[in-house]
Amino acid sequence: MTTVGYVENETNAGVAPAEESATPPILPAAESPLPEMPVGKSAEPLLLEDVIDSVYERYPLLQAALYFRNIAQGEQLAAAGEFDLKFQGASENGPLGFYQTYRQSIGMIQPLYGGGEVFAGYRIGRGNFQPWYLERETNGGGEFKVGAAVPLLQNVDIDPRRAALWQAQYGRYLAEPEIQAQLIAFVQEASYAYWEWVAAGASYRIAERILQLAEDRTDRIRSQVEAGLIDPPELTDNLRLVAERRAKLADAERKLQQAAVKLSLFFRDPQGHPIIPDLWQLPPFPEPEPLIPHTTPQEIEQALQQRPELRIMDLVRRQYEVEYAQAQNTTLPNLDAVVTGSQDVGEPTSPKRDKSPFELEASLYFDVPLQRRKARGKMTVVEGKIAQLAAKRRLVADKISVEVQSAKVALQAALVQVEQSREAVLLAEDLAERERQNLERGLSDLLKVTLREQYAVESAEKAIAALLQYFRAQADLRAALGVDRLLR
Repeated sequence: MTTVGYVENETNAGVAPAEESATPPILPAAESPLPEMPVGKSAEPLLLEDVIDSVYERYPLLQAALYFRNIAQGEQLAAAGEFDLKFQGASENGPLGFYQTYRQSIGMIQPLYGGGEVFAGYRIGRGNFQPWYLERETNGGGEFKVGAAVPLLQNVDIDPRRAALWQAQYGRYLAEPEIQAQLIAFVQEASYAYWEWVAAGASYRIAERILQLAEDRTDRIRSQVEAGLIDPPELTDNLRLVAERRAKLADAERKLQQAAVKLSLFFRDPQGHPIIPDLWQLPPFPEPEPLIPHTTPQEIEQALQQRPELRIMDLVRRQYEVEYAQAQNTTLPNLDAVVTGSQDVGEPTSPKRDKSPFELEASLYFDVPLQRRKARGKMTVVEGKIAQLAAKRRLVADKISVEVQSAKVALQAALVQVEQSREAVLLAEDLAERERQNLERGLSDLLKVTLREQYAVESAEKAIAALLQYFRAQADLRAALGVDRLLR
């Protein structure tokens, strides 16, 4: 494997082989050694997979996104709380007045998942009750009561409690694709930062190499000036060139350090602290891989299946459907059946013993708004939301297809740019090397050498830009396909 600008031993078609020389090309080979590493440091280069693994395991914003699960679970638990068993109690006393009464009661109510509720309770009434409130009085041992309320029309298949619970359940399902959407964006950003760091490292090495070429010439030119073979301005010009290239190296180092700091947002240690990668961890650009130039139907289908946006919209639609069903439910008349049984115990409160027999009461309660505008209006609102969502879903599906195709086109174009820019680098380096050899033979001057080297540097920088564009497009394709997904 070779990197951009590496002059191979084989002769390239249309390019004359460079003469045997000790001067290396502008760009070092991919296999060139990394800078010397301090003792105790790892010799392994930092790979993209290392950065992505760090995003999965330790990126703070992803960890924050994971709390969507807790939020959704809490909302579901809160909605389920509408079915909690409820305890009631009351103490109603009238100690002053002509009628002095004392009433105590406790009870339990259990809402039913299928609609309605069951209830049970105990009460005791003591005192001198008004003749019109004699039902409040109980036998000496009090009264036990049990009953049930059952809906017959409205609230049979769905009611506000079940609707809220079902929507919360879909909200819990929504947490996973929402987390995935953020994960895809984080991995894409991390990939961009990684390849920008690699590109900055390649540019830094170019600046190092071009400075080294100018510095190596300094002693030779000084010797020639002292021998009277060339004029002193040649040395001055080369020293100026050295100063300029040192300034460019300093700028390249600044960009490299900034790229490393940016990458540290995504590359973290096990404790979650940012790690700024070192220079010796810089890898060369990997060799671009050949690819199928056109987007296949399988890739489009894969993206549509894996991207979270469509799943999010499908779950939101389910929430809308629950809301619509509840609105439709409210168009029905409210007809409830209530059955209650009660039994007083203990010493009778009157000689008639009218409270001692078991009592059973059955009731029907009916009400309905005649215009039903509230229910119809709610249904119209939800129908509009569902229609809007369907239209947006079609557009999102089309955008996903376009993003996949666009990334493939960008990859293919970048691959062509990489190949052509490499060819330009080989040609430019060959010309620069020949010009340096001509300078040593006295057949050229420093100006021509400088221009040739500058052309070689510009070609190498374009090659780096093409590689950066290629790997950014690769990250775009990964995001478009929705490859990244957290397993629970």
